[in-house]
Formats: sequence, C-alpha cells, structure tokens
Amino acid sequence: MILVVGATGQLGGRIARRLLYRGESVRALVRDPSASAGLAEAGADIVVGDLKDKESLRRACEGVSAVVTTANSMSRGGKDTVDSVDLTGNANLIDAAAERGVKRFLFVSALGADVNNPISFLRAKAEAEQKLRDSGMAWTVLQPDFYMELLPLAIVGGPALAGQPVTLVGEGRRRHSLISMSDVAEYAALALGRADAEGQVLVIGGPEPVSWCDVIAAFEKELGREVTVRFIPIGSPVTGMPDMIVGLLTALENYDSPLDTSVLAARYGITPTSLDDFVHGFVAAASRAATAPA
Repeated sequence: MILVVGATGQLGGRIARRLLYRGESVRALVRDPSASAGLAEAGADIVVGDLKDKESLRRACEGVSAVVTTANSMSRGGKDTVDSVDLTGNANLIDAAAERGVKRFLFVSALGADVNNPISFLRAKAEAEQKLRDSGMAWTVLQPDFYMELLPLAIVGGPALAGQPVTLVGEGRRRHSLISMSDVAEYAALALGRADAEGQVLVIGGPEPVSWCDVIAAFEKELGREVTVRFIPIGSPVTGMPDMIVGLLTALENYDSPLDTSVLAARYGITPTSLDDFVHGFVAAASRAATAPA
C-alpha cells in the first residue's frame, strides 16, 4: 500500500492516478472526503486526516509500505502556514511513517530548498529534507523547478486568454527550467520502484530554460495576437497582486536556474514537456471548455 499525501491537489492527484493505473494499491490522505470522489472511483482507499493531527497520520500510515507527499501551504490559508504545514506538518508525517515501519518515503520538495534561503517556504522544505534523511527510512527527494501549471498560468496564461494585460516584476528575462507537473508526477511514480533512487535528491526541470518573455511569446504564437505587458520595477508596489506572488516574481528576477536534466530524463525514459507543447495544450483545453454545452 502506498500512501499519497496531497492527493487532492494537482500534483498529488496526478501521482495517485499514475500509481493506480499501473496497479498499485493507493491510500489517499484527505481533509475533505467530498473532494476525493474521483480518487475513490479510480480505486484509491480514502482516509481522512491532516498534517497537523499526529494521530490521524499514524492511522493513515498503518500497513503502508511507502509514502509520497506533495502537500504544502502555498495554495492554502488560515491555519495552514509554512510553519504548520511545511515545517511541523511534514515533521509529523515523517515521524508517523517511521513509527509505523514505512520502508520508503518520497518527498516532493522544491528547487532552492536550503536552510539559509531567505524564503521561509524553501527553508522549511530543507528542514523537512534533513529530517527525512535522519529518519532511517529509505528516502528520495524530488527538487523540481517552478511548475508550468502554476505561476505561468496565473501570471501570463489567465490574463492572456482573457485579453487582459500581463503584469511582470522586473524585465522578465531571467531564465528558469520550468517543468510540467505531469513530468514531475511521472518521475515520482517511477522513482518509487527504482533502487537507484534511494538516498538521492533528484533535481528536475524542463527541456530548456525559459524566461517570462518566452512564456509571453509562446502564448502570443498560440493565440495569434499580441499580449499587452506591464513591467513593474523591482521594489515598486504592484496593485491587485497578492504580496506572496509579488515576492516570488521578485525572487525569480534575482537569479537564473538553467538545468540540464537530459541524462536523468533519459534514464527514467521521460520526454520532458516543452513550453510550446504545454501552452498549446492549455489553450486548446480552454477553447474546448469555452465552447462546450452548458
């Protein structure tokens, strides 16, 4: 039995379905059973719990051979913070898994995880990684670059499709190896079955580093029209944009993260999704949804 924590999220759901498709027994930890109907229909065993509830984690880990977690606080709110979820919550899960004799643990972290990183989210990821290494379980850590499905769609894709201006912090020319969640899910599902992934940190990115200007150009090509862009100087207020997003965009303007993961991709038999292919698929899906009968 493989326990997937974060299975109702975008990445966790993809991983759970891949594991189910290949015939694995999957248990999904969820906080709201009503959000897990699709997983249950696909064959997952649903268990209710929360990273902040130690006893629920112990129950969820009973009879489990491996744990995969993608849970984080980025899209949450209220009591779900970096401290309660990414730091304490992950520590609770690792303790529960070790206590219940789980043999294998795969942790989806993030590129840049470091105890000295100024971003609290990445510091917490690094502390969870260290706790996992000290747990005695066989472990694998994935450190993906930024997901194509998140910031690029929120910052560029959504406004571009709606005919609204795109707002960027800085010049938008820093290059990062954006990766599709589908590729990360494939790495995670495959790594669980590979002995050579034990005790390894797998740094993963897309097929080529791209900039925000490249993302805009890809949408312009796909939409067949120009996208209006507003460039806001670093440090200036950005009206209508959440502070967390402004902080992320500002951070991304201070470094590049080009990754050559071609050797790893070949080893795992994965063909990384290109930016153009991703944008094409997103725009096509949005078009189908817009024309579908109500």
